[in-house]
Amino acid sequence: MSSRKSTKASGLIIFSAPSGSGKSTIVNWLMQQHSELRLAFSISCTSRKPRGEERDGVEYFFLSPEEFRQRIEQDEFLEYEQVYENRFYGTLKSQVERQLSAGQNVVFDVDVKGGVNIKRHYGSRALSIFIQPPSIEELRRRLESRATDSAEAIEERLAKAEYEMTFASQFDRILVNDDLETAQDEAFDMVSQFLDSCE
Repeated sequence: MSSRKSTKASGLIIFSAPSGSGKSTIVNWLMQQHSELRLAFSISCTSRKPRGEERDGVEYFFLSPEEFRQRIEQDEFLEYEQVYENRFYGTLKSQVERQLSAGQNVVFDVDVKGGVNIKRHYGSRALSIFIQPPSIEELRRRLESRATDSAEAIEERLAKAEYEMTFASQFDRILVNDDLETAQDEAFDMVSQFLDSCE
């Protein structure tokens, strides 16, 4: 008879950050370099049409705006946002439960409000990590060096980042991405310690 302790419960890891803080780089590094963590992205829903090679149930679940609204009314989302008219993104509770049941440790790469909502829903079953740049000045330098945004777009991103940084205290851990390698190692330590504590 197998003891229940032999199977660890799955955990949930929430990453949120202002744009340009290096969140996606850190999350992708964890997933590619540390398969022992059994991390899997939460598959979100969107009401936009698939792009290129995107497949339903792989990159996203593709819903019509009407279906999306219906599911909002039925309280099926952990978090969602309407980016602009008829363009929604969100995380279904049922999908997260399916992934946890499959033994995956579910990773969320979400905006700060979504991160706070998911943490509130799952409590101690989830670890929420807020990644922030060393300063707004450094964030400006990073965004300008990317050379992908207009000056106006950069100002908008910086204003949004300042607002998002006010949410940092609502996360379990704050990770300052001053040096990428150090930040990656710190993220690994945070995630692996948390998963070790999951029973």
